Amino acid sequence: MTHAPPMTTLIAIAALCVLATGCAPTLVCQPNPAWTWDQGGVIRGDRSNKKLALIFTGGEHGGGSQHILDTLAKKNVKASFFVTGGYVAVPGYDVWLQRMADEGHYLGPHSHAHLLYAPWESRDESLVSESQFKGDLRKNIDELRAFGAMPKGALIHFIPPYEWYNQQHSTWAVDMNCRLFNFTPGSGSHRDWAPEGHKAFKPSRQILADILEEEHTDPDGLNGHLLLLHLGSQREDKMYLLLGELIDELHARDYQLVRVDEMLSGR
Repeated sequence: MTHAPPMTTLIAIAALCVLATGCAPTLVCQPNPAWTWDQGGVIRGDRSNKKLALIFTGGEHGGGSQHILDTLAKKNVKASFFVTGGYVAVPGYDVWLQRMADEGHYLGPHSHAHLLYAPWESRDESLVSESQFKGDLRKNIDELRAFGAMPKGALIHFIPPYEWYNQQHSTWAVDMNCRLFNFTPGSGSHRDWAPEGHKAFKPSRQILADILEEEHTDPDGLNGHLLLLHLGSQREDKMYLLLGELIDELHARDYQLVRVDEMLSGR
């Protein structure tokens, strides 16, 4: 993990800037050097600003979608949603997808088939070919564009399935005008998927407490955090029911909650 991308990644991103904006690969186009990177993907934004992005991912378990959208609307907060083809295929979820787009949230890809890109025990290997990766991601982008997401020509933000990837996958994403990013480690917010009985399970109250403890103990607080939560899960103890309380706590600590494309604007 580093605080600056390798030169090969900078070159690829500079090329992406030309594609997305038409400008030359100058410092204006290059990503903010204050970002934190891992395997070619952004895992934290600028630590000098009290901005935080709420990231919600979802597949076939998206039962919290309405509650989350209603809470965000009540709190006047914009967030970012990344869903799979499995989410799109669930009857009735089209209503939530349209709300995500219509209510001003960011709606982006999480892969169509929720593929595992690399072995858990050997991250540098790839379990998918370049054509599989790009074909699956393209399908996901196309199905979400049906709801008005991601205007053509705009840089696409993309969080990989299982939040697991390597440098090769980040480079392939750049080829498709996509910026791969991942959640910021430390808060443990992403554990809200784990059901009771799983070794990763933590009660929702504990997850909320751990997020706020990270804000207290990290020298930079939650500045630049990409805070990952899920749209649903098989657990009985639903973390999304505490979303309003989490937002109130973050606002009380003077955090500005922004969309991921605002956090990672690249300028």
